[in-house]
Amino acid sequence: MVTIEGLIPSSSYRLVLLLHLLATSVMVGVIWFVQHVHYPLKRFVEEAAFKEYEQQHIDRTGHVVGAPMLVEAALATLLIIDPAIHGQPALAWLGFALLLLVWISTAALQVPQHHILSSGFDRSAYRRLVNSNWARTLLWSARAIISVILLLGV
Repeated sequence: MVTIEGLIPSSSYRLVLLLHLLATSVMVGVIWFVQHVHYPLKRFVEEAAFKEYEQQHIDRTGHVVGAPMLVEAALATLLIIDPAIHGQPALAWLGFALLLLVWISTAALQVPQHHILSSGFDRSAYRRLVNSNWARTLLWSARAIISVILLLGV
């Protein structure tokens, strides 16, 4: 097993766990907002404006979620590489696996629907997007719980 134990001073463990929780919490807030507010509002956008609306959604959402997703991924990786940070390797691996599922879901399920919608509103693609996004919503919510448990375990 690859380890970097000792690379991070033990005095910084709590900070790493707090940053991990913060990045995950940002994504939980964004995903619940998107699931309950943003995606449902897509069906009310005028057809003539929908392509531009969808492109703006993709661009603007990328600006909001890009950094937190990368920080979250880096910290989740750090937590499985250096279990001394939290002392709960099984839980860290579970959190990492859930994050991997989020990324797979994004690439395999949501991005293709956004691609279809970028050509104009498509009711079937819209329904697939909203329904499949529940997976990410629940996975990220579970990650938040794991992040809290990891932090409290220190």
